[in-house]
Amino acid sequence: MGRFLVNAGVLLVAVGLLVMLGERAGIRLGRLPGDIRIEGARGGFYFPVVTCILISVVLSLVSWLLSKR
Repeated sequence: MGRFLVNAGVLLVAVGLLVMLGERAGIRLGRLPGDIRIEGARGGFYFPVVTCILISVVLSLVSWLLSKR
C-alpha cells in the first residue's frame, strides 16, 4: 500500500508540473476551444467537452502503454 501511495504522489506531482508548463505555453485545460460555456444574468453553465476528451485520450494511451509491459 505504501508503494502505491508514493507512486500516486509522484504521478500527481508530474501531472501538476505538466499542467503548469502547459499554462505557461498558452494551453489552459478547462478553457480549450470547444468547451461549452453559457453565461446568463442569473448564473452560468460550463461543461469542458474537449478537455474531457483530451484527458480521456491521454489516460487511455497511458493505460495501454502500461498494459503492454
